Amino acid sequence: VKAPPVSTPTSTASHLMGQHCSSSDACDDSEPRSLSLDTIRSLSCRGIAAAPHVQILRAGRKLSDDYEVEHTVLGQGLCGDVVLARGRSSGKRFAMKTIGKKHCQESNKYQLTNEVEIFLALDHPNICRLHGVYETRSKVFLVMECCEGGELYSRLQQRGVFSNADALEATRQMLRAVSYLHARHIAHRDLKLENFLYESEDNVAQLKLIDFGFAYQWNPSTLMKAPCGSISYVSPDVLSGQGYTNKCDLWSLGVIVFILLVGYMPFSGSEEQQIACIQAGRYTKKQEPWSKVSNVAQTFVKSLLTVDPEKRLSAEQALEHPFIKDSNRRPASKGSNTGVDDDIVDALRSFKEATQFRRACLSVMAWSLTNEERAQVRDAFIEIDKSRQGTITMGELKQVLGQKFEVTDEQIKPIFEALDTSHNEEIHYSEFLAAMVSTRIAMHDDLLSATFRRFDIDNSGFITQDNMRTVLGESFDGAEVEELMKEADVSNDGKISYEEFIEYMKNGGAKDAHAMAADKLIEAQITRSEASETDVLAAHRPQGFLGLKAFSGSRQVCPSIPAQASGLESTSNGAAVATHAKSKACILL
Repeated sequence: VKAPPVSTPTSTASHLMGQHCSSSDACDDSEPRSLSLDTIRSLSCRGIAAAPHVQILRAGRKLSDDYEVEHTVLGQGLCGDVVLARGRSSGKRFAMKTIGKKHCQESNKYQLTNEVEIFLALDHPNICRLHGVYETRSKVFLVMECCEGGELYSRLQQRGVFSNADALEATRQMLRAVSYLHARHIAHRDLKLENFLYESEDNVAQLKLIDFGFAYQWNPSTLMKAPCGSISYVSPDVLSGQGYTNKCDLWSLGVIVFILLVGYMPFSGSEEQQIACIQAGRYTKKQEPWSKVSNVAQTFVKSLLTVDPEKRLSAEQALEHPFIKDSNRRPASKGSNTGVDDDIVDALRSFKEATQFRRACLSVMAWSLTNEERAQVRDAFIEIDKSRQGTITMGELKQVLGQKFEVTDEQIKPIFEALDTSHNEEIHYSEFLAAMVSTRIAMHDDLLSATFRRFDIDNSGFITQDNMRTVLGESFDGAEVEELMKEADVSNDGKISYEEFIEYMKNGGAKDAHAMAADKLIEAQITRSEASETDVLAAHRPQGFLGLKAFSGSRQVCPSIPAQASGLESTSNGAAVATHAKSKACILL
C-alpha cells in the first residue's frame, strides 16, 4: 500500500536564520523571515521549551555538545536518513533527522523555517515532540522523540488488515492529533500511514504524528493553494488547483482508515487513473474484505471520502461520529493510568501552592519527561479534555472536578489559573504534566539535570538572569525575572549554580507551600501503600503509586528511576516496599 509522492516542492532544506523564500507557490507565503519565538509562543505554551533552541541556533551551540550520534538508521525520508542519537547527560534515545542544504532551492527556504516553528510549538499526546534544533553551514539537525514502535504502515504490513476495534482506536488517536492541529488553524497536508509512528512495540502503544514539512498555519478566511502530499492520499480539492482548506487532512485520514480496514489502497492504477478516481470520489470496494467492515465504519469512511469539502466531516465532527464514540475501547497501554483519580486532583490542588520559580522549573521539566513518565497521567488529561482539541478549558476542568470530585468553582478557579501559565484561557498538555511532576511522576537526577541545562543555554554552569529571560521572557506568571532569581540564588551573586538549583528543587525553601503539600501527599500515598502491602504481595499488583512494580521474589522499578536510588528497601521475602526517606537520586516534591 505504498503510495508515490506528488511531484511538487518538498521540504528538503533551508537556512533557518533569515534567508529568504523567493517562491510563494512553494510555501503559501511570500514574506521572508527568521525563526520567530513569538510565532511559537502564539501557537502554544511551548515558547518556554522552544526558547533554548532558538538561542542554540543564534549562539552556535553544537549538536555534539548535547548528543552522541549513532549509525543506527531508524527510518528514511526525502531529505535523508533518520538516525539514532543519545543524550550525553541522560543516555536517552532520540531520533535525529538531518537536512542537507547543498541541494536546497530558494523556494524551500521559508518551508523549513515554517516546519520548525510549527513543530516546536506542538504539545499533544499523539504528536511527536521536537526536542532540539541545530545548524551548521551545510546541514540542519532536528532531534525528535524516539518512537520505537515503528510506522503504522509497518504494523499494517505485519497484520494485513486491522480489526474494526483496532482500526477504531488508531483512528481515534489520529483524529485527536488532527483536531488539535485544526483548532490552531494548522493543516498538516501530508497525512499518510508512514507519518504515524507507535511510541513503543506494545500492542496498545499510542500513535504519534510526525513530519511537518508541509504543515501550514493558515487564515481560515483564505484558501491554501500549494499542491503537496502523496498522490494516493491527496484530496480532490487539492488536485483541483482552485484552493482548499484544512479538510484536505480529513480526506487523507479517510484513505488511511480505509486501508486499515481492508488492507489495500482505495485508489489504484496509474497516476492519471488515480487522479480521475479521486476527483470522482470512486474508490475500490472489493466484496470480501469490505463486507467484513462494520456498517458504522463504512459510513465513517464514506463521510471522509466525500468529494465536496463542504459536505466532508471536519475533525471536530468526525470525533462525534458513532464509529469514534463507540464505547468499546481497548485496554490502556503499559504504564498508563486509568484516568482522573484522587491523587491527580490532589496534585492539581498542590500545584497552585508552588512559588513562581518552582512552577517555571516544573513547566520546563515537563518537556524532558520520557514516554513512560508521561503515560502515567496521559489518560487523565484525555479524560478532562472533553472537546478533544488537545487542551483543557475552565469549563472542562469544572465538569470533571466538580461533578466527579465535588470540588467547588471557587476552588477550581485558582487551580486553573496556576496551570494556565501561558494565560490563554486553556491548559496545554505540558502545563498539565508540570503539575504532575511532584507526586504522580518522580523527579529524579536525569530530569533535574535536563531542566538545569534547558535554563543554562550558554553552557556556563550557571542560570543567569539573561538565561531566564530567554527561556521565560521578562516575567513568568506575573513575577519578574529578578524576583524569580532571588528564590534560588542563596549566595546572592546574581546567578544560580547547579548545587543551588538542586537544593532548591529538593527542599524548596521555607516559603514554598507546594513542597510541603506534596510531602503530605507522598506520606499519604506511602501510608496507603503500606496498609495494602499484604494485598500487594498476595495479588502481585503490577503498578504502585510511583510507577514501581512489586513482585514477590523480585525487585523491579520503573526504568526512569534508578533501582539503587528509588526509595525502596527489600523485605525479608524479597518484596519491594516504599520507604519514607527521600532518595538523593529520586527526589519527590
